[in-house]
Amino acid sequence: MFRAENFLDLKQISFPELFDGCEHVWDALKNLSAFIKERIQPARLGTTVGTPYIADDVFIGKGTVVEHGAVIKGPAIVGENCQIRSSAYIRGDVIIGNDCVLGNASEFKNSVLFNGAQVPHFSYVGDSILGFKAHLGAGVILSNVKSMKSNVTVKYGNDIDTGLRKFGAIIGDGCDIGCNCVLNPGSVIGRNTILYPNILWRGVCPADSIVKLRQQLEIIERRK
Repeated sequence: MFRAENFLDLKQISFPELFDGCEHVWDALKNLSAFIKERIQPARLGTTVGTPYIADDVFIGKGTVVEHGAVIKGPAIVGENCQIRSSAYIRGDVIIGNDCVLGNASEFKNSVLFNGAQVPHFSYVGDSILGFKAHLGAGVILSNVKSMKSNVTVKYGNDIDTGLRKFGAIIGDGCDIGCNCVLNPGSVIGRNTILYPNILWRGVCPADSIVKLRQQLEIIERRK
């Protein structure tokens, strides 16, 4: 049910072996830091605009542009033809695929972005995995830690203990998460699903779904 191949096209990442032996897709996050440190070969093959901060233990692929004001702390692996825009903050232990967009005032830590993932504006991506061509609208928050000091669970029938104190979300291939959505820790979103803006989500959403938010609005005459 929760195996990586049910949510992610493993051909759309340079390191599919990250998921080898993982019973659940989120298990890959447990080994991510050590995995990157074992494989990283620091290099800057892309281009920079102005003076971004790039740590020594970072690989940046060909065609990637890192704009002025961006911060990339290592270890981190950034693929080819990506846009790392001004004020993006990569906080370490991150693998970014090819053709990704990491935008203004967006923060990333201990996460994996598959090829074509886009996070253009004002988002937080912590301890999460974004699938092939997944898109987060402006202001999306992938919350990754419970207020109670306990492991994150996935709500599916009986709660599944992930064994992770911090775990944000699995966003399947082709998903589109609307502006200002907040996904609670342990959210799992199936492939090609759309969440309308402003949704507060918790738990597992099936693939090929549309989640709509209906608001009741009242319009009254303005007193003069």
